[in-house]
Amino acid sequence: QLQLVESGGGSVQPGGSLRLSCAPTGFNLHYFTIGWFRQVPGKEREAISCISSQNVRADYADSMKGRFAMSRDNAKNTAYLEINDLEPEDSAVYYCAAEDGPCSDNKRAFSYWGQGTQVTVSS
Repeated sequence: QLQLVESGGGSVQPGGSLRLSCAPTGFNLHYFTIGWFRQVPGKEREAISCISSQNVRADYADSMKGRFAMSRDNAKNTAYLEINDLEPEDSAVYYCAAEDGPCSDNKRAFSYWGQGTQVTVSS
């Protein structure tokens, strides 16, 4: 099956920034809608941002707007999530996902997922 690999997570102090990457294994992201999600243990997986294969963009979760910026580089076959001014509440496992339909904040719309990358924000 198609695979995605997230990277770029780690431990950071409050106010810091991270750039997460999402790379496919064996397929071209250009033909897919790509979304970023995050999940805290015991809570629902939460949609962050999405860019469709038609380059339609969507941002979700008002609390994250302005600090999270998604992009995709088709030439590098990689999607990114820039996170600025990190807060302890941003600590979570961050996932990228792919689907062949339009952007959605519903995790069930996405067929292909990475293993996640941990982001930990603490003093």
